[in-house]
Amino acid sequence: MSTEHAAAKTSHDTHAGLSAKGLKAGSVGLIGAVVIGVSCIAPAYTLTAALGPTVAEVGVQLPAIFLVGFIPMLLVAFGYRELNNAMPDAGTSFTWASRAFGPWIGWMGGWGLIAATIIVLSNLAAVAVDFFYLMLAQLLGNPELADLTLNLPLNIATTLVFIALACWISYRGMETTKGVQYVLVAFQLFVLGWFAVAAFSHVANGTAFDATAISPEWFNPFAVESFSAFAAGVSLSIFIYWGWDVTLTMNEETRNPEKTPGRAATVTVLVIVIIYMTVALATLAYAGVGEEGLGAGNPDNQGSIFAVLAGPVMGPFAILMSLSILSSSAASLQSTFVSPARTLLAMGHYKALPTQFGRISPTFKSPSYATIAAAIAAAGFYVITRTTSENALWDTITALGMMICFYYGITALACVWFFRSEAFSGARAFFFKFLAPLLGGVILLVMFFKTAYDSMDPAYGSGSSVGGVGLVFVLGMGVILLGVVLMLIMYKLRPEFFKGKVLPKGY
Repeated sequence: MSTEHAAAKTSHDTHAGLSAKGLKAGSVGLIGAVVIGVSCIAPAYTLTAALGPTVAEVGVQLPAIFLVGFIPMLLVAFGYRELNNAMPDAGTSFTWASRAFGPWIGWMGGWGLIAATIIVLSNLAAVAVDFFYLMLAQLLGNPELADLTLNLPLNIATTLVFIALACWISYRGMETTKGVQYVLVAFQLFVLGWFAVAAFSHVANGTAFDATAISPEWFNPFAVESFSAFAAGVSLSIFIYWGWDVTLTMNEETRNPEKTPGRAATVTVLVIVIIYMTVALATLAYAGVGEEGLGAGNPDNQGSIFAVLAGPVMGPFAILMSLSILSSSAASLQSTFVSPARTLLAMGHYKALPTQFGRISPTFKSPSYATIAAAIAAAGFYVITRTTSENALWDTITALGMMICFYYGITALACVWFFRSEAFSGARAFFFKFLAPLLGGVILLVMFFKTAYDSMDPAYGSGSSVGGVGLVFVLGMGVILLGVVLMLIMYKLRPEFFKGKVLPKGY
């Protein structure tokens, strides 16, 4: 290493406290990052699960609520972009919150991301398995095959195979991940577009189930009947956008790491809101919000709105929708591995976790130990919750919302605090480094406390409770408290990180 190079590297390290982790630099461009971001959000899977419950809360104001939920996501994305421009690091929430607020809050920010993504990995695998057997039933014309997913040993075994395959692709690095995602994302977007065009065609031809003219009132969030319905709708819509931050965790592997990840995050959120609005309008225009038949407000349709509407809307091509949802959940299962693996890698690299987590595959330049650890954790979580109680599995998914708001909120406020000295240096800095992340972070932390308060009611979620307190609250707070316990253990084992010697606060 030349003297100049060594001096420059030393200067960078003392300036930022950051260092490269050995990931394959320059392997992902803007389009690749956006594709992986869209894949992680999983629009086909998310829409089929979220449209019905959101309509049940807010009726025809569904587009308004989707737009309102989009606002804090965009505001937070601006904050993420500024943090990435200043400190491109695979640890994202963990690294940035550590630099802004210190190691303790930073560690918990990282834990929130890891816990949320590992829980959702197990859920995505379960959904992929359900649609895998449904696809087999449709292809072979044997409806009984769809019921194989109800066979618990077979279900668990198939789920573990899906997790192992996704882990293997992720282990092989971003080049393999990107190649798989181009195909799966293109297919699901093609099918969603087909569904929307077909639904609007039925409306135009007078063959829709309950043709409803699109009205400006649909875009008015103040027309929602009550604040509780509004809050419930917003909380649902916030979570359907979750996953765009995967574009930031790839920042050490992107071309132009200071700019590309932030741009990819913003583009991903914009692409997703266009997809959601188009499909939501097509669904409402075709089916209406009635509670009978194919109506989007029918409680029987809320589990999977596309499973009900694909046949009437797409005719003999309805199987493409099942394939789309399968590919959506499988694609998201694979791309979602990117975030926890790289956060665990960064925590190992910066000595907040055992050093094994900082290992890199010499062949694929990917987080080797961390990727396998995330897969084992997701598989273990699925097996334990599914064999203990199906309510526990789905209530933990509901509690997932608390963790999303928790770590997004911390990261957004980390942007405000980190850039506080330059927040008023100009109009751009004021908006992007102060106002936008402040508003986004406050909204999400308010949603965190509101969800926590509401979930104390035993009627919340599945209706299960522990000692008279709702199971969703117990699980959500339990996961956060588990993070506190692990953090205290790591403090005993690796005190140098917690004493601010590895990632110092400030610039």
